[in-house]
Amino acid sequence: MTRTTKWIGGAVITGIIAVVIVLWRGGKNGETGDLTETIEEVVDSTEAEQVHYKYGIPVDDFEVDEGVVAKNEHLSAILSRYGVSAAKIQEVVARGKGVFDTRKIRAGNKYTLFLARDSLKSPEFFIYEQSATEFVVMDFKESGEAYIGQKEVENREMTARVTITSSLWNAMKEAGADPALAVTLADIYAWAIDFYGIAKGDSVRVIYEQPFVEGMPIGRFDVKGAIFTHAGKAYHAIPYPRAGRVAYFDEKGNSLQKAFLKAPLRYSRVSSRFSNNRYHPVLKINRPHHGVDYAAPTGTPVYTIGDGVVTKKAFQQNGGGNYVTVKHNGVYSTTYMHLSKFATGIKVGSRLTQGDVIGYVGSTGLATGPHLDFRVYKNGSPINPLAMESPSKEPVAREEMERYLHLKDSIVDRLARL
Repeated sequence: MTRTTKWIGGAVITGIIAVVIVLWRGGKNGETGDLTETIEEVVDSTEAEQVHYKYGIPVDDFEVDEGVVAKNEHLSAILSRYGVSAAKIQEVVARGKGVFDTRKIRAGNKYTLFLARDSLKSPEFFIYEQSATEFVVMDFKESGEAYIGQKEVENREMTARVTITSSLWNAMKEAGADPALAVTLADIYAWAIDFYGIAKGDSVRVIYEQPFVEGMPIGRFDVKGAIFTHAGKAYHAIPYPRAGRVAYFDEKGNSLQKAFLKAPLRYSRVSSRFSNNRYHPVLKINRPHHGVDYAAPTGTPVYTIGDGVVTKKAFQQNGGGNYVTVKHNGVYSTTYMHLSKFATGIKVGSRLTQGDVIGYVGSTGLATGPHLDFRVYKNGSPINPLAMESPSKEPVAREEMERYLHLKDSIVDRLARL
C-alpha cells in the first residue's frame, strides 16, 4: 500500500468516526438530524427578551404617566384625577405612615404613576421623588407597602480652571463649569477670603467630584483640592480627614477654618464701610459708623460668625431696629442689626455654633433699605470687621504632617497641570 493510499484510507476512517459521534450525540439527546440542524437549535442568550425597569418596577407591564406637583397640590388631588376613591387614598396614606408624610409633598417635585394595562387604567404604583436620589414607592395592591428607594448615583471626577472677570459664579458659567460650585468654594474659603472683595483677575483651579443621577448632575460637590489666587496670593485648600470628617488645610498644614467667618451672610455687597465720620442717609448728619453694611434682600439668612452666647436680643426704634449681640469669648463680641425678624429659638442666653442662623436681613430701625449692619467689638471697642485678624484652628497633627505633605504635593502637582 502506497503512502498516498494510506493517507486517503485514514481520512475516510476519521470522517466516519466524526459522523458516528455526531449521530450518537444527537441520539443521546433524543434528537435526529444532521450536524447543521443540531447547531441551528442552539439558543443565543443575547437574543433573550430584556426587561426594562424604572424605580425597580418592570415598565413594560404598565402604562406610565409622569407629572410634577403643582403649587398647593396634595396627594389626594393627584390620585383623584386617576379615579382613585377617597377610601383607597386614605388606605394608601395610612399604609405609608412612618415612611412618608404625604402632607409634606412639595410643589415642583416629580411623581410617576404606573397604570394597569386595561380599560380602567387603575393606578398600581405611585412614586414620588423626594430628592434627586431618593424616591417613595406606594404600592396600591392589598398586600402592598410603602418604601423608600434610592437611585443609582455615578460619581465623576471633574476639573475647572477659571479667571474671574466679574464674579466667581459668572466665571464658572463662562468656563463651562457648574456655577453652583462657587457656593461650595465660598464655604471652604469662608475663613480665608472675603468673597465680597474678590476682583477681576483673581483665579481658581479646582479638582472636584460631582454625583450624577440618570446622566444629570446633582448640585453637590466634593472638592478634592483647590488653589484660589486672590490679590496675588495663592490660597490652597487640601482636604484631609480629621476627627472623622474631612477638613481643609493650606500648603503648610494650617486649617482654613478660623475662629470666625469672614462675613455673616453669603450673598450681598458692601454698601457702607467702617468709618469714624460717615454721612447718615436718614439723619442727614455726619457721625461715626462703626460697622459694615451688607446690602441684601429682605429675608436673607444672617449667621453668627463664631461660637458664642447671645447677650442681647432687642429692638431699637431710633437706631438698629431688631438686633442681636453675641459674645464669643473674653475678647470678641459681634452685633447684627436691622433684622426683619429673629431666627426661631434665639433668646438671651442661647448658645450658638459658628454658622447658626440668628435672624434675617431687614430694614427695621433707621434704614433706607434692607441691609445688615454688622459690628465687631474687641475688648469692648469697635474694630473694622473687614480688617479683623482671626486665629486658625488646629493644624494637621505633627505625627501626620509627612503624610499630609505628600498628599498636598500630589494634589498641587495635578492642579498645576490643569
